[in-house]
Amino acid sequence: MPNEVPKVERESYPNVISMSMFKSVFVFGVASAGLVVAGFAGSGMSSDDPAKSPKTLAVPAKPTFADHVAPIFYDHCVQCHRPGEVAPFSLIGYENAKKWAAMASVVTQSKQMPPWKAKAGFGEFADHNQLTAEQIETLKRWNDQGAPKGNAAKEPKPPTFSSEWALGNPDLIVSQSKPYNITAEGTDEYRNFIIRTNYKEPVWVTAMDVKPGNPKIVHHVIVFLDDNGQSEKLAAQVKDGREGYETFGGIGFLPSGSFGGWAPGLRSRRLPDGKAFKLSPGARIVMQVHYNKSGKPESDQTKVGLYFSKKPVDQEVDLAWLFNMLVRIPAGEKQHKQVYQQTIPANITVYGVMPHMHLLGREMKAWVVKPDKSTIPL
Repeated sequence: MPNEVPKVERESYPNVISMSMFKSVFVFGVASAGLVVAGFAGSGMSSDDPAKSPKTLAVPAKPTFADHVAPIFYDHCVQCHRPGEVAPFSLIGYENAKKWAAMASVVTQSKQMPPWKAKAGFGEFADHNQLTAEQIETLKRWNDQGAPKGNAAKEPKPPTFSSEWALGNPDLIVSQSKPYNITAEGTDEYRNFIIRTNYKEPVWVTAMDVKPGNPKIVHHVIVFLDDNGQSEKLAAQVKDGREGYETFGGIGFLPSGSFGGWAPGLRSRRLPDGKAFKLSPGARIVMQVHYNKSGKPESDQTKVGLYFSKKPVDQEVDLAWLFNMLVRIPAGEKQHKQVYQQTIPANITVYGVMPHMHLLGREMKAWVVKPDKSTIPL
């Protein structure tokens, strides 16, 4: 990680962070410092990814589901891999797990699963969901040995989930007005659905969760705010007879705010007491859904659940978009690095960081350079 800020050629692109926004607490930023984001296009794992030889790991010689594998699946996987959730199959119980033993071995060794992208040792996070080298080797050895069950009496009970929603029933659920139809052919769709609200006073939102209507095709969801009706003006220009309008890389205008995003594997969390996002009176909620095509006609009606603060709010939370829109990747370049720097002229608190690079990104690093030139990895 660098100790000095790399020099950045600034483009003539309007800054998405206004001075008035520093009255709030940011979701993406850091206190009294410059934030540096480096994105990489290319392929392959980072060269500083630590690895251990299987011979040096403390792995059981003969792992069983009951003693060794069930605790891994129940601690790291079944939040999604259970009936009614976003994953395509369940890992609850031995019979379910055995069917997917080979798949679990492959995707955990490649670190595709669990879907935790932050690199070990680079920042500290709540809800950390990365398997250890020992756990990965345990799953491999279990599969290689025929996925034995072990003593069923020793199998831990699977976790219980009290509600369809991880945080309990939301205070407000919004969705498309009716199921949205997606064609079989063509490229991915980024559809923006507009939901009007009719609150007369500001409403304070402490958490958001998403339930995709059709998990097979919903790639991710981002929830924006529109206080001025600009989204409706864009939708009025669309003549395809379908709800909403389509964009790529944004929603067609600078939003008034955002509640954040969702992708499979992300866990919903409440903000600390006294901190909340503001839903302004009469604001439109713009739900952008990225749809993958499945090769056949599909439909979806995704739900967004919002949780309101039950306590007085003393600080507003906002989301800062830190990016360089004018990225240029030379033709044929396999490992192109793009660096962007943003100076933050106020004290702020960071509650979350979410890198997003759409089609060509392979790796992103974000760090803070403090006034004394020391760094904080994000």
